Amino acid sequence: MLVFQMAESVFRVLYGNGTSLNLTSKKIKEVPECISRLTNLSVLLLKNNSITSLPVELLSLKHITELNLGNNALKELPAVLGHLESLKKLYLFSNQITAVPPEAIGGLQNLVVLNLNHNQIQRLPPQIKSLKRIQHLSLLDNKLEEIPIELGHLTRLSEINLTSNNLSHLPHQLYQCKELSKLYVARNQLTYLPEGIGALVKLQILDVAGNKLSMFPAEFHLLPLKELYCEGNRFVRREPMSSVQDVEVFSLKELAARFVLLEDRNRYSLVHRMLPRYPSLTAVLADGGCCALCLGPILTTWLDCVHFIHLKKDMKMRSTKTIPVRVLLCSYKCFNMDGHSYYGVARRDHDPLS
Repeated sequence: MLVFQMAESVFRVLYGNGTSLNLTSKKIKEVPECISRLTNLSVLLLKNNSITSLPVELLSLKHITELNLGNNALKELPAVLGHLESLKKLYLFSNQITAVPPEAIGGLQNLVVLNLNHNQIQRLPPQIKSLKRIQHLSLLDNKLEEIPIELGHLTRLSEINLTSNNLSHLPHQLYQCKELSKLYVARNQLTYLPEGIGALVKLQILDVAGNKLSMFPAEFHLLPLKELYCEGNRFVRREPMSSVQDVEVFSLKELAARFVLLEDRNRYSLVHRMLPRYPSLTAVLADGGCCALCLGPILTTWLDCVHFIHLKKDMKMRSTKTIPVRVLLCSYKCFNMDGHSYYGVARRDHDPLS
C-alpha cells in the first residue's frame, strides 16, 4: 500500500509538472531512481524513513532548494549533496552521521539553513568555510570536540546552536560572525569564552548554561543582550579574603609587546607603518587588550580581576542576576588605585576559583 502511495505521489508530480514531493513516513530504504525525472523539483521531503544512502540520480535535481532527510539511517553526509548547488535548506537531524566529508559541503555555497541535530559528529572539516551564505547552523546533541577556526568565514551567520556537545573552547574567530544574534552553547565543557565577544554587536540571545565558566570575558556587559542563560556554571563569588602582592616582574616579551602596541596607536610612528609587514607578529598582538583603568596596552593578562554586573541595572535585562565579568589591568599600581570596583580573583587549594 505504501509503495503504491509513493509511486502515486511521484507520478502526480511528474505529470503535473509539480515542484514539491513529500515522501515522509513511507518506510522506504532507498530513494526512488525515478526522482531523477523530476527536474523541476524544488522541495523534496524524505524524513521519517530508513534511508541509508542517496543515489547519484539526485544530481538531476538542478533546481532543488530544500531537502529534508531527517530521522533516517544515514551514517555519513552523502557526497552527492555537495553537487546540489541550488540547495538552500538541508535537514539531516536524527540520523547516525559520524562524519562530514569535505566534498559533501564544498559546493553548497547557496545553503542558508543546515540542521545536523541529534547525530554523532565529532568534528567539522575546514571546508565549512564554503558555506558563504549560511545563516542558521545547528548541531545540537552531537559529539563535537572542537569547532574549526574557518567558522569565522561565515559572516552571514545569525544563529548557531552547539548545545549538548563536548566542546572545551570556542575559536575567537567566531567573533568575526558580526551578524550573529543567537548563540547556543549550553551543556558543553567550556571553561571560558574567548576575549573579543564585544565584536558581536547584534547578539541578543546567549545560552551558556551547564558549562564550567568562572567569569565572562571583558566588555561582556556592553553586548545588546536581551536573554542570557548561565545557570550551572562555576562562577567566582564575591567573598573578601586576604592576599599578598608579589613583586611585579614582567617578561621581556610582555614589555616589548606593550611598547609595540603603544607605538601602534600612533599612525605616524615607524612601528605602525612597519607592523603590517610582519603578519605573524600582528597575529600575536591581536590577542592583546588594554588596561581598564589607565588604558595602557597589555599582551597577556597580568592579574585575574572581575567586576560584578547586575543584569537588570547594567544591561537592561529582565533578570536580577549578578554575573562576574573579567577586567584587564596592567599592574598592581593600577589595581591599588582608589575609586574602582574591581576585585582580584583568589585561588584556593582544592577550589578552582572563589
